[in-house]
Amino acid sequence: MRRTASPLSLILLGIGTFLLVLAPMLVWYVEPRAAVNPIDIDTTAVYRGTGSYFDTDEIKTVHDQRITVTQQVRGNVADSEKSGDAVWDVTTTVDTDKSLPAADPHDALEFFLNRWVTNRRTNQPVHCCKENPYFEGDAYLKFPFDVHKRSYTWWDNSLGDTVVLHYRGTKKVQGYTGYRFTGTVAPTKIGTRLVPGTIVGQKNKPQVLAEEWYSNHDIELVADQRTGRVLYAQVGPRRTLRAPGSKKDAVVLLDSRKLGFTTETQKSQVKLAKKESGQLRMVGETLPIGAAVAGFVLAAIGGALVVRGRKRPESPDSSAPQLTM
Repeated sequence: MRRTASPLSLILLGIGTFLLVLAPMLVWYVEPRAAVNPIDIDTTAVYRGTGSYFDTDEIKTVHDQRITVTQQVRGNVADSEKSGDAVWDVTTTVDTDKSLPAADPHDALEFFLNRWVTNRRTNQPVHCCKENPYFEGDAYLKFPFDVHKRSYTWWDNSLGDTVVLHYRGTKKVQGYTGYRFTGTVAPTKIGTRLVPGTIVGQKNKPQVLAEEWYSNHDIELVADQRTGRVLYAQVGPRRTLRAPGSKKDAVVLLDSRKLGFTTETQKSQVKLAKKESGQLRMVGETLPIGAAVAGFVLAAIGGALVVRGRKRPESPDSSAPQLTM
């Protein structure tokens, strides 16, 4: 008697081996290529709070006013495909109730148009494609993928420099848990502005090259651990003017203790984070674990069947001498 492997045992062994090879490939090859910044992004984040601002109509600072910051991010697909990086055009407007709704963003209290270029995998800045401004740091619009419990350098566009944000534990945003980071910005001179002397207390001078100063009461960001998407953002900007060489603020241009994501923006960010994080978890954890378990079971069953085989009678050897009578 001899044993032969059945077709079923070979099929099970082959599928099991394939799944065992597929599992590490999903983790080491597929997931890293899925964790990339999108090039077709189109999102809008709205911050809202109360504070003070310089009213150019009344020529004075007004207080306890509602302030709305709208940040729209759109990916430039053509430039992204050409460069291989994520090229995002960002429009930021700062509005008061007097300028909302605005038919033209230039009617806002402040208006900024920037272009951010980052490496799609590392989220590090890439200096190409007419970027504006030239920025550095670990993160700006989002954190890198796979956020760690450590400090990150965040680019503050108003400061024109990076700010160290420290890890402060976890925080839930709309029921979804993210990593919380905080930081502050001490008063810093960021430039000069030509203004009437009366604005900065120098009435005898028609125009003065006043110093512009910036600080931030509090920066708080909550990021999704897997994707780096910002679930909640809160800032406390303060911008003032000082007479040349003065150590005291002469006029407040903008000041708010808290401008944070609206509820609608929080829900939108959490929804996107759940979707993107779920997709990465599927490729990096669920499918590899499932493939490894299924592959091991099928390979074990198939191997056992191959070893066991099927008993079949041996056929006569035609080459053996035959006896005749």
